[in-house]
Amino acid sequence: MPPRTPNSLDMIETAKPTATRLTGRALLALGGDDAVSFLQGLITNDAALLAPERGLFAALLTPQGKFLHELILARAGDTIFIDTEAERRADLQRRLTLYRLRAKVTIAAPEDGAVVAVFGPGSTAAFGLDAVAGMARDLPGGAVALVDPRLAALGVRLIGPAAAIEAALAAAGLAAGDDPAAYDRFRLDLGVPDGSRDIAVDRGFLLENNYEELNGVSFTKGCYVGQELTARTKHRATIKKRLFKVEFDPAAEPPEPDTPILLGGHEAGAMRSSRPGVGLALMRLEYLQENDADDHVFTAGNLVVRPCRPSFLGDL
Repeated sequence: MPPRTPNSLDMIETAKPTATRLTGRALLALGGDDAVSFLQGLITNDAALLAPERGLFAALLTPQGKFLHELILARAGDTIFIDTEAERRADLQRRLTLYRLRAKVTIAAPEDGAVVAVFGPGSTAAFGLDAVAGMARDLPGGAVALVDPRLAALGVRLIGPAAAIEAALAAAGLAAGDDPAAYDRFRLDLGVPDGSRDIAVDRGFLLENNYEELNGVSFTKGCYVGQELTARTKHRATIKKRLFKVEFDPAAEPPEPDTPILLGGHEAGAMRSSRPGVGLALMRLEYLQENDADDHVFTAGNLVVRPCRPSFLGDL
């Protein structure tokens, strides 16, 4: 009997997720009796919901409600891990330390910490998780497996000591690569921002950058730094810009961040991060029309770009 030709169902059944070390991310580790209440007065999400079985997405803002730091939080026993941008971790630690005052909180920067993204078919099942944003479980050795709290389609983040993460990957039959480009393109295709690469520090507003739809803001928890402006923007419906995915010729050089996007000579938006063929851009809603008219062409430099509403946004 001749060998059977594999079909698409076979490919789905045998496909494995991809694991990538996110070398642009680093960890802070918070401990102490007041760690949760300390975070509750600072971050945009409800720290009281943080538990070993649930992680959170949040931000730290200026008192004027402008973006400072992106935070992904997970709990391993008595330790709260904050997954943040590696190049800006020291600034985040400094700011948290200034707010600490007499609170019983320790704020450390573990040098053995790591963040690994596991994405693609079977990523949640590989770690015994359902595809529910924020679902988490402890791993041996003090690490956490967390379904990305922004969007379950992003897969799983492994957060904690590097040795514990390596052991968890090996148990799942996976090994992490060191090139984050594939994951970066994956999250761009989904339209999800990546910290200060996509949100201007001390200038960007969370609701323009889809933090509400990505589960990063609580409107019921009470006061936190920057809460007043964020709530006012929500309730007065004053959002005039949105972060959109944009597509363009994959053979062309991607536009640089902050490249203006023009429509008929008017500035309709500005580029953020990108890879060949896809990127993110902060677009002015007044210029986004649902039509394909010949004169409705957006350009970034000499490149034609096509704004695409991320699926999680729904109607605006």
